[in-house]
Amino acid sequence: MNIIRKKGGARYLNLQEPEKPRLYRDLFPYTSICRTTFDNILLAPRPSDKMYVTDTTFRDGQQARPPYTVKQVLKIYDFLYRLGGKTGLIAASEFFIYSPKDRKCVDACRARAYPFPKVTSWIRATKDDLKLVRDMEFDETGMLTSVSDYHIFLKLNKTRKQAMDMYVDLAARALDWGIIPRCHFEDVTRADIYGFCLPLAQRLMELSRQSGMPVKIRLCDTMGYGVPWPGAALPRSVQRIVQTFIDEADVPGEWLEWHGHNDFHKVLVNGITAWLYGCGAVNGTLLGFGERTGNAPLEALLIEYISLTGDDGAADTTVISELAEYFEKELHYHIPHNYPFAGRDFNSTSAGVHVDGLEKNEEIYNIFDTKHLLNRPVPITITDKTGRSGVAYWLNTNLRLTEDKKVTKKHPAVGRIYDAIIAQYEGSNRTTSFSYEEMEDLAQRFMPELFATEFDHVKQLAGELAAQLIIRLAQHKDLLDFDASALARLDSFAEEYSFIQYLYLTDTRGRLKCATITDPQYKEKYQALPLDYDFSAREWFKIPMQTGELHIMDVYQSQFTGKLVITVSCAVTNDQDDIVGVIGVDIQLEQLIKRAKALRKEVGTQDENDI
Repeated sequence: MNIIRKKGGARYLNLQEPEKPRLYRDLFPYTSICRTTFDNILLAPRPSDKMYVTDTTFRDGQQARPPYTVKQVLKIYDFLYRLGGKTGLIAASEFFIYSPKDRKCVDACRARAYPFPKVTSWIRATKDDLKLVRDMEFDETGMLTSVSDYHIFLKLNKTRKQAMDMYVDLAARALDWGIIPRCHFEDVTRADIYGFCLPLAQRLMELSRQSGMPVKIRLCDTMGYGVPWPGAALPRSVQRIVQTFIDEADVPGEWLEWHGHNDFHKVLVNGITAWLYGCGAVNGTLLGFGERTGNAPLEALLIEYISLTGDDGAADTTVISELAEYFEKELHYHIPHNYPFAGRDFNSTSAGVHVDGLEKNEEIYNIFDTKHLLNRPVPITITDKTGRSGVAYWLNTNLRLTEDKKVTKKHPAVGRIYDAIIAQYEGSNRTTSFSYEEMEDLAQRFMPELFATEFDHVKQLAGELAAQLIIRLAQHKDLLDFDASALARLDSFAEEYSFIQYLYLTDTRGRLKCATITDPQYKEKYQALPLDYDFSAREWFKIPMQTGELHIMDVYQSQFTGKLVITVSCAVTNDQDDIVGVIGVDIQLEQLIKRAKALRKEVGTQDENDI
């Protein structure tokens, strides 16, 4: 038997128009910690028939970190699809649309043609912004709809009626254009719920009924003031906010979203509370990136969804580990080692009694089968009982050694590391296990070949930056005829990038056809390389001729200048993709590194143009 529940919208709620802003100074004294009050109204959980996740990694998430390039956005969007988009659990992702780069991100993700996450936009509450949405043919957009008097009076300098009319007019225009408005009720946990928010929601629902289209509402806990506690009073109670919108304003739960912030460490529990009390969607970002303290971690929302529903197939949780590796290696973001599900040591333990338990059965101290669900085996903890096999396992697992570099217990260095460990226990009566950092120090001491040096990182960076530039130079048609226009192109390029020492172009026989030397003091020395000089035996020439691909040589000392240089070369091809020559460039390492930051930005911009 189904319980008959009260239908919403039984009474019309009037807009209250105070002369002064209602700032709830009893709850938000500003010079003191905010207060939580209770009126002891207890509600029963009442989840929406459908619960799902929405993503704001590319909108709110980008406001907390250096902007992603278009390539990075596309890669992360692919991750979102694999993580939960395939099943529709991650239902949508929102994007800025203001800059040319923003629009390229949208176009690139749309070209994937994934049904989910649906690509949606976010705009300010202006007609000009809405025209952008229409021109880009979105069928849904988020709209900034600030609802607290802090925003209406103190920021917008409007009355409540003026703000309401502005929001309703914009939503009506969106509906007229066939666009579903998603009204972001900004700062809802400091707003007058009955005096402004619910009357506004009722007017929006009336628009929905008239148009036959949904009008969604995102409940934005902008400052993280929301609380999940039973019996807490409005406007801070997450439970009460969600259910009053459903019961009083007749907003269907599936049209409601919760968007939280972590200012008071409640972003995840508040989001789950919103789900449990009727909110259809919870909005989050990958790894919790977001303004100030961040948003709900999207990967944590997926784990909680599976926990609540038992639907193990709703998300591919192994993708979380791939995401973490991508953010650390490609985006150079340091994930805290103890960060749940993604941190290096999140499923590791070092307390002696816990180590003993893990050795007997990993289930005693592992939250779930992390190898199966996250592709993350339980890290072995090193003690005097570990043995050489354990040391080899630690090295292979924690240093993520590829198959060709994995070691066994018979490796001499493994034996030396094991001896150093035993010496600690026998010589100083040690009783604690070895930390990751201690093991890494031992590995660097006895197996330095496994680690990249700072110089290695510099070489990699130099090669990557130089490669992007030389590839674009090789695509210029001016180079195809080896004439004056080719030389002019080389001169122009070298003048723009002062770290270039020598720039040269050969034909398919390796004969030098034109070249430019940037520093006049070295021109006399380079006379040893006249036009038609034979470079056919050089590595930088042979590899591109054999493969048609870019080639980056190792760092060496130039015989002409004595500087450390890196040579990058690339095949020059015609419209039929036939190789007509090879272009090479000798780059002074020190000078390139000095311009690394600016070059990264330039290369990123050029990547976006390519996409």
